[in-house]
Amino acid sequence: MNLFPAIDLKDGACVRLYKGEMTQATVFNASPADQASRFVAAGCRWLHVVDLNGAFAGKPVNADAVAEILRVARDNDVEVQLGGGIRDMATIEDWLSRGVARVILGTAALRQPDLVKDACRLHPGRVAVGIDARDGRVAVEGWAETSEVTAEELALRFADAGVAAIVHTDIGRDGAMQGANVAASARLAAACGIPVIVSGGVAGIDDIRAVAGQRASGVVGAIAGRALYDGKLDLVEACRVLAAAA
Repeated sequence: MNLFPAIDLKDGACVRLYKGEMTQATVFNASPADQASRFVAAGCRWLHVVDLNGAFAGKPVNADAVAEILRVARDNDVEVQLGGGIRDMATIEDWLSRGVARVILGTAALRQPDLVKDACRLHPGRVAVGIDARDGRVAVEGWAETSEVTAEELALRFADAGVAAIVHTDIGRDGAMQGANVAASARLAAACGIPVIVSGGVAGIDDIRAVAGQRASGVVGAIAGRALYDGKLDLVEACRVLAAAA
């Protein structure tokens, strides 16, 4: 199991949002490369990167910042998974060719399911689906729109597509430090048979221990953001706990 430190990019800087609201962004580091280096130095094996502007624009916006992070990752043999504004095959293949280990398709998963399936077929093991849920319903377009589709319904559409992982985010807990909705992610993993990464609300090491306890359900790790930036979660300890559960 892995801990995925989050680097969310807005206007070229590393920020954290509160419950997905772009107007409630706190800048934690003006240099994404420096932030990536800090996480790598603490021992993480993956970085979770999101182009927030891109998620709203429907196309990459923070490409320069992502390139800086990829350089740090490449120099340290660390993998990067990237989401935000990836809506067509050309963008998928461009990022994969630049060194992104895994792209995350969120809005495209709901609105262009054939794109996800084609990408999984062409790039096995390198495509994840982002399922961001508000009160159990899938939200898209940078979380600006909430659909009538449930998280489980969307996941089941890709049960046999070869998706590498599902990143399951509880929007109501994201950035709020209220604790991760591990139970919901575990139910999702058990229902669809796809490995699930828990995202949203991780507040401390107890959440990481809860994630580790769901390995048998198909949960394979957790994304942490605000808790790391605020010093509420020690990255070294979190990585150790999840590695021990692998």
